Amino acid sequence: MDFLVIGLFLSAGLFMGWSLGANDAANIFGTAVGTKMVSFRKAAIICSVFVIIGAVVGGSGTSHTLGKLGAINALAGAFAVSASAAFTVMLMTKRGLPVSTSQSIVGAIIGWNVFAGLQTDTGVVVDIIKTWVFTPILAAIFAIIIYWIVKYIIEHTKIHVVKMDKYTRWGLIIAGAFGSYSLGANNIANVMGVFIQVSPFNDIVVGNVVFTGVQQLFLLGGIAIAVGVFTYSKKVMMTVGKSLFKISPINAFVVVLATSFVLFIFSSEGLYNFLTSRNLPALPLVPVSQSQAVIGAIMGIALVKGGRNIDVSKIGSIGVGWVLTPLISMVISFVALSILQNVFLQTVVA
Repeated sequence: MDFLVIGLFLSAGLFMGWSLGANDAANIFGTAVGTKMVSFRKAAIICSVFVIIGAVVGGSGTSHTLGKLGAINALAGAFAVSASAAFTVMLMTKRGLPVSTSQSIVGAIIGWNVFAGLQTDTGVVVDIIKTWVFTPILAAIFAIIIYWIVKYIIEHTKIHVVKMDKYTRWGLIIAGAFGSYSLGANNIANVMGVFIQVSPFNDIVVGNVVFTGVQQLFLLGGIAIAVGVFTYSKKVMMTVGKSLFKISPINAFVVVLATSFVLFIFSSEGLYNFLTSRNLPALPLVPVSQSQAVIGAIMGIALVKGGRNIDVSKIGSIGVGWVLTPLISMVISFVALSILQNVFLQTVVA
């Protein structure tokens, strides 16, 4: 296939990566930037570096779940699905709502299944929806636990206020780096997962090191996420970091760390294999919503503090966005596939 055609079709995945960087990835450091403990520039640099590392090194696990939902078998079809999901996220981002790229891509894939006349595995859909429900709850639980641990340490140690400020800044940076890595590993499937079956890249072998075609896709997606962080993420950072619930720098650290743990346990193949090999229950490797996790963590802190100062109207608008996102994406995907096939005469279903 012509290089320009391949580049055109992959541009949808890059657009999706940009959208994720503008929305989901921004929330990793939203609370830190919102409390002015970390500058936006520093947060963007750290987030970009670690999200790329996470995407390339640990991005394969969650891609299998999306593959079970719908194995898109034509490059033009993958383009339509990815572009539709990215466009949906962009619409929500322009409204300042921290929506989920996971919800958007799932809706777009279901739209492809409907267009192709293929049955969607309801079991997989139910499992994914369960994670959407459980993600904010789990984040809230982590936030409450970490909050009490941090509170106990502060109350039982005599740390000078200057040192506490320094420790908090470093804590936010380290937790943000961890969260960025986990986000790259977990959500890169949303960016480039639909292209895996039709990847145009061949494996590159240098000595004993193999840089697979899938890893090359994930590298491109990671770079696109980084561009999104730098160019369009500040508005959503402010929504999460300041508008929803006013929190202190220390509580911002709690939110970031709780969010990071949630992303990690849903993306770590090592943890999943460790638990399942010992017949222990393990959470599925599913691309979950980082936005939902950070909102859940903030709500956990709010509940510990008695639920005061919670912007109920903001929570309501965010909730509406979460419900509408997969539905809107599904419809846009179906329309885009129809246009590509019937107007531009492209093969969207092999």
